[in-house]
Amino acid sequence: MPPMKFKAVIPAAGLGTRFLPATKAMPKEMLPVVDKPAIQYVVEEAAQAGIDDILVIIGRNKNAVANHFDSVPELEVKLKDKGDHDRLRRVLESSDLADIHFVRQGEPKGLGHAVLRAKAHVGSSSFAVLLGDDLIDERDILLTTMLAEHERTGAAIIALMEVDPDQIHLYGAADVEATDNADVVKVMGLVEKPKREDAPSNLAIIGRYVLSPAVFDVLEHTEPGKGGEIQLTDALQELAADPDGPGVYGVVFRGRRYDTGDRVDYIKAIVQLAADREDLGPELRPWFKEFAAGL
Repeated sequence: MPPMKFKAVIPAAGLGTRFLPATKAMPKEMLPVVDKPAIQYVVEEAAQAGIDDILVIIGRNKNAVANHFDSVPELEVKLKDKGDHDRLRRVLESSDLADIHFVRQGEPKGLGHAVLRAKAHVGSSSFAVLLGDDLIDERDILLTTMLAEHERTGAAIIALMEVDPDQIHLYGAADVEATDNADVVKVMGLVEKPKREDAPSNLAIIGRYVLSPAVFDVLEHTEPGKGGEIQLTDALQELAADPDGPGVYGVVFRGRRYDTGDRVDYIKAIVQLAADREDLGPELRPWFKEFAAGL
């Protein structure tokens, strides 16, 4: 049997209110992380996992996201004429990563609603959902493992990561059972942003999912949950509870993840990624030490 052909969906319709006023006119997905917008890291991750058909769910005032992945002939000619081949290469890379499509969410009714907007494009394909607030280090494997697990089981696959129990209220938490693979668990239930004392584990859902089109049927009758929004977590809970379905499994990620969802973690992500860069790290790392010593 030939390998499955996956598509990817990147929800990018959020308002980015935690980063105001920077996001008043600029989509939060376009905020730079070192020298690339956050969403480019996500598109690169999908492309590196072999996915070349990507749908971005956008909202109002998100044209900058589409523009970033378009060709810009006047800029390319100028860089070529200047002999600036390194910058030209990087500009061309963003236009050649994948076949990228866009659809508007309309009203921001939650992640589940954003995923449902992908139904027509996804069709009968299984697909990955990648959230732009979570950047996964390109040196660590996650999405490829999740795609393989979906092919093996036919189940919905979610990415999980151990977090400090005091932080579990910031995430969806998973109630799990072990399997014969230490990095894969069977998900018995999910709780959206529980209090520490109510959390079934400290395994938090991070922003990667691999789903079959069956999730659309569930989302279409999923009632609004927390915040009056249609929660993807609620649909996954229903899939996990279905005794006749393939269920939900979690891949436990133990690599490097950069949370760009709030201001402090966004700054940490930039510092961590810049320090690891061959072109920036040698100059930055000694300066970090000097700066820290003076605090």
